[in-house]
Amino acid sequence: MLPYIVVTNDDGILSPGLQVLFEAMNQIGEAFIVAPDRERSAVSHALTLHRPLKVEEVRRKVFSVNGTPTDCVALAINKILPKKPDLIASGINSGANLGDDITYSGTVSAAIEGTILGVPSFAISLAGSRPFFYESAVPFAIMIAKYILDKSLPYDTLLNVNVPNVPLDTIKGVKFTRQGKRIYDNAIKEVFSPWGDKHYWIGGGDPYWEHGEDMDIQAIIERYVSITPVHLDLTNYEALEYLKKTWQIDGKDWK
Repeated sequence: MLPYIVVTNDDGILSPGLQVLFEAMNQIGEAFIVAPDRERSAVSHALTLHRPLKVEEVRRKVFSVNGTPTDCVALAINKILPKKPDLIASGINSGANLGDDITYSGTVSAAIEGTILGVPSFAISLAGSRPFFYESAVPFAIMIAKYILDKSLPYDTLLNVNVPNVPLDTIKGVKFTRQGKRIYDNAIKEVFSPWGDKHYWIGGGDPYWEHGEDMDIQAIIERYVSITPVHLDLTNYEALEYLKKTWQIDGKDWK
């Protein structure tokens, strides 16, 4: 029996990258699209709790949800598919999810939700700007999906994949990387309404990257595909041991 694969994203049901990934996953399994009805970029791991969710079957095995990427994965696993899926594939995102982006990304959060619910998952993004070479990501998506279906992944771990947004024949190869660090300068802009009211627009800005030979951004700069294993356990174990050794809390410290 073919593996069941859920394809989702945060760019919305009409995203061309979603359709490309769906077609790629259909080459190795029985794929289903369960995706937001509109763009939900930068919603992170938001889950809709304050209203009911509507699922519309757009066509066979393609479902639109008026919610977040996390909602889509939760519904796909628990309600929509005839059985628990074998894999969650999130993307192909129109733009990078590198460094600190993963804390904001709906694309990565869909893979996080899949991992939380016990389904091996990966997120895949094109690192660059328009025009997008979605087909460049296809062989890597297929390769990664096949590996996960064959070997699975370590406990509580997903893969965050970034592909250089260049023609496939110019990509040099694949590197296993760690999450980089990016800080935005001037990311909040002041804008004014026609009536002179001041508002603020978050986004854009000038990114500053912390570079390192084994970091995700460095791989992209060098035209390599970056594969970063992301662990759900956010505990800083070195800090935990440090606090235990240096901060002896007794019953009076908080009084």
